[in-house]
Amino acid sequence: MADHAKLAVLIDADNAQPGLAEGLLAEVARYGTAHVKRAYGDWTDNHLRGWKEQLLDFSIQPIQQFGYTKGKNATDSAMIIDAMDLLYTGRFDGFCIVSSDSDFTTLARRIRESGLTVYGFGERKTPSPFVAACDKFIYTDVLGEADSAGGKSTEPAERPSTQDLRQDTRLVNLLRSAIEDAADDTGWAGLGAVGSMVSKRAPEFDSRNWGYGKLSGLVGAIGLFQTEERQLGNGKHLYVRNKKKPASRE
Repeated sequence: MADHAKLAVLIDADNAQPGLAEGLLAEVARYGTAHVKRAYGDWTDNHLRGWKEQLLDFSIQPIQQFGYTKGKNATDSAMIIDAMDLLYTGRFDGFCIVSSDSDFTTLARRIRESGLTVYGFGERKTPSPFVAACDKFIYTDVLGEADSAGGKSTEPAERPSTQDLRQDTRLVNLLRSAIEDAADDTGWAGLGAVGSMVSKRAPEFDSRNWGYGKLSGLVGAIGLFQTEERQLGNGKHLYVRNKKKPASRE
């Protein structure tokens, strides 16, 4: 069960905004329990001042790392060493790496080779190799970062129109191929299975990237797929299939 997964949350404070702490930990709770929460940086430097209150409020352990040499990121090295130490304990089911830095690509790949799940968190500028190295990658702007001035969450991005969604070729093709692969003989596929398959192919896939809290909302907004709600046992489940193309005329 995901609720019982033991997770280690490692934050590159030099590379992440303090306002994301609350949304970040709420997101982490969807995948398991954060048994370790550490933030790395030079805490003697004023540029991390905004993080100090977050450390207290969310019980995040600060790890001091001095910048010994200019041009070298000592914080990254400390995070990588700690991550490997934690990995070797065998006490964790997964890691949450919070950074937009490609330096963690090899680390993410190494952790996954050991059979653990890697959740990445970063900004849209995060290099694609790091994104692809994670099992799932969440862009931090969908987490509702707190506004440093008023403490309020930022407004979600405006939802694209149906036309814009249909013109997003990669999105439509991802959904279509996932539905085909997960479908039964009648062409219907459980939406949950479709979502899992898409996430495996595109770790950064998240319906919130298009302004929808759930995949069902995004699928419905595109308007290219048929949906059907079915009663299974004590719950209702949504099924989806590709709309049939009209027969060509001779």
